[in-house]
Formats: sequence, C-alpha cells, structure tokens
Amino acid sequence: MSVAEYAREHGLKRVGARPPLIQYLKMAWQRRDFAITMSVFANQAANSKNRLGKWWVILLPTIQGAVYGLIFGVIIGGDRPANFIPFLFTGVFLFSFIQSSISTGATSVTSNLGLVRSLNFPRMLLPFSSVLRQFLNLLPQIGLLLVVLIVFQQNITFNWLLMIPLLALMAIFAFGLALISARLTVHIEDINKLIPFANRVMFYTSGIFFSMERVLGNYPTLLKLMDFNPVYAFISTARGALVEGYSMSPSLWLVCASWAFGALLVGVWFFWKAEERYGRED
Repeated sequence: MSVAEYAREHGLKRVGARPPLIQYLKMAWQRRDFAITMSVFANQAANSKNRLGKWWVILLPTIQGAVYGLIFGVIIGGDRPANFIPFLFTGVFLFSFIQSSISTGATSVTSNLGLVRSLNFPRMLLPFSSVLRQFLNLLPQIGLLLVVLIVFQQNITFNWLLMIPLLALMAIFAFGLALISARLTVHIEDINKLIPFANRVMFYTSGIFFSMERVLGNYPTLLKLMDFNPVYAFISTARGALVEGYSMSPSLWLVCASWAFGALLVGVWFFWKAEERYGRED
C-alpha cells in the first residue's frame, strides 16, 4: 500500500489540496467575514498616516476630475459633450473603481504571501477583499457625484435608482477581472508592470472625457463595436441614468450583464484551477 493510499484510508488529506469547485465556493462563503474584515482594516491602515485620512477617498477622484475637466475641457473646446462636468465626473469616478480593483486585485495574492503560506483558507478571498475595499471607497464617491449632479442642475429622477443594479454588475465584473489578474501575476509577476498601461488604454478608449459618438461619428461600424467595450458600456449606461441628454440602451444593459457574469465565471474557474500553486516557491 502506498503512502497516499494509506493516508486516504485513514481520513488524512494533503495539505493545501484543491477542493472541488462547489465545495471551494462554500468554504469561501463561510469565511466571508475574513475578507470583509481584511478590506475594512486595509482601508484604515492606508489612511492612518495621512492627516486628511479617509477624506482622500473622495479628494483624489475629485482632483482627478477637476484636472481632467480643466485640461480636456480646454483642449476639446466647443466639442465638449453636453453637461460636460456631470458627464466627466461620472466617467472618472466609475473608471477609478474599475482601475483600482484590477490593480489591487492583481497584487492581492503576491502581497500577502505570508498569510497564504501560514493559514489555510480559500485564496479567492484575497482578490474579493481587494475589490470590496475599492467598492467601499466608491460609495462615498457616488454620494459626492450625486451632489455634483445636483449642483450642475441635473434633475433627480427615478432613473438614479438604476445605479444600484449597475454598481452591482460593475462589482461582479471587477471581481472577475481581479481573480484573473491575481492568478496571472502569481505566475508572471512582470504583468504588474503592464497593468498601468492597460488601464491607460481602457481610459482613452472608453469615452471618459469625450463623446464617442462625435469622435467616431463617421465610422458607424467602429462606433457599434465600441458598445462591446465593457468599461464604455458601464459608463455610458450610468450617464444615461444620471445625466440629462443621455439615454440608456437596453442592449448596453445586456452587454454589462454579459461581461459581468462572464468575467465572474471565467475568473472563478481560472483562479480555482491554480489554488494549490499559490504561495509555493517553485
């Protein structure tokens, strides 16, 4: 009898063995408090040494929006989209969430190797905690965004409530991308160097500060293809819900849902397949 057979016969299990997917998900759900606590304390630690503390959560995207508004507002000139400031701030705030989720999710495993090697828990909780942390940061930003909309005379409508399911879809999408990027950076840590460039590409191809309809108006096929850009779809749908002069397309809702659940399914499977390799030296 081999050692492995003897161990199985006496109920012994290999340390760090990957459980079946359904069991793995159940284990992750049972330990969700661990991920929630990690995200809360990570936020507190990140702001503890700053004099303004948690205010930076709101100040940073606000400063970004103001800088982009000043620079691109002047560059674009008369071609600025209608209701430019609400248009811009909606794009900047939501893009910041997606960008931060990918960046922090990518390093969620590699930056917690001590934890990975010393405790037995589903590693999926690490990218989940990273995305949850960014989502908690997003909530006060959304509050500020609503204030900006009111200041710039946007009417409060029931469409604003559609941001609740849209933000849920964005969080699911971000979690899927965080899972994928987390596994990739475990195998190839150099990918961390490329993520900022990927984020820049997403920024400039998602209509954050310009109207895609105006830029690609003479290229209807290319404009139609842009509807399948997930970041553009999320931000355009949000603008349709919040900003006057913009409409929501049912097809974009379908694109958002497809990308969200598609990224989640692929991300969960892709990350789970390498569960046994996280924290190894080889």
